[in-house]
Amino acid sequence: MKRKIALVTGGFTGESVVSLKSAAVVARTIDTDKYDIYKILIFPGNWYHETASGEKIPVDMNDFSIQLNGEKIKFDGVFNILHGSPGEDGKLAGYFDMLNIPYTTCDALTSAITMNKGYTKAIVKDIPELFVAKSVQLFGNEVSHKESLLKELRLPLFVKPNNGGSSIGMSKVKAPQELQEALDKAFAEDSQVLVEEFVSGREFSIGVYHAKGNTTVLPATEIISSKEFFDFEAKYSPGVTEEITPGRMNEEEVARVNRIIEKIYQKLNCKGAVRVDYFLEHETSKFFFIEINTVPGQTETSLISQQVRAMGMEAKDFYTELIEEMFT
Repeated sequence: MKRKIALVTGGFTGESVVSLKSAAVVARTIDTDKYDIYKILIFPGNWYHETASGEKIPVDMNDFSIQLNGEKIKFDGVFNILHGSPGEDGKLAGYFDMLNIPYTTCDALTSAITMNKGYTKAIVKDIPELFVAKSVQLFGNEVSHKESLLKELRLPLFVKPNNGGSSIGMSKVKAPQELQEALDKAFAEDSQVLVEEFVSGREFSIGVYHAKGNTTVLPATEIISSKEFFDFEAKYSPGVTEEITPGRMNEEEVARVNRIIEKIYQKLNCKGAVRVDYFLEHETSKFFFIEINTVPGQTETSLISQQVRAMGMEAKDFYTELIEEMFT
């Protein structure tokens, strides 16, 4: 008998657009010989399953079930592809934990911590061979911040919302007079902001997942952007960036990166597939941790999708491994 899997998508943030695209790819790629897939869309105050005819079937949030053709459908597990809140920040994970429904992504605690860039860096900074840029975490947009930041940190600076993804609200500050505008932009997205020194290096993003008793580090993608940095436009606009998979690293760099990535995955107690962004500093090749994404995109052009293909694996088999892992 086939397992019933809820494919959760949508969300409460601007990343819902990307989530819906990811879910469309997963829905048509997943192995329907093994699983019955029900796409569940989650928006503020509106959780529903949409039938082929366009009828919206509300979700009973008491037990996360739907009534379809006179039958109560309860799900064996959840394939979570909801970027941002509530799918990536631990809220949904906690809800599913209370209902004892397994899911493909990190648990509530790991999800909540990793959404906070500052807290994540504090946890991983002691990993051997891993470096983090000098930074300051701000709690509120105070006028006094500008002066203290310029004393404590060295320009250029990256200013970004501490929670969230897709590089929304991020700025690169090269001159003191640009700092306040960057802070205003970041605080418009979040009540916490991370300001960190710029690291000059080659930028990479790499996927890692656990299945069948093994942690697998995927081939890294090297990101070469025509913009100042890998912002929202660079991530989602065709032609703005060049993405090379596998990225150009020598054997020593590949081995060292894979060691570090596996330790990051273990130390943060990750589950399912996550993606880590990092720099290899020019001249020294030191690994500088940027951030981790615990619900990475799954569109055809998403980095994880490119990396799975580069490993010689079919996306269908990759999704099957993620689903089966949540039942182990």
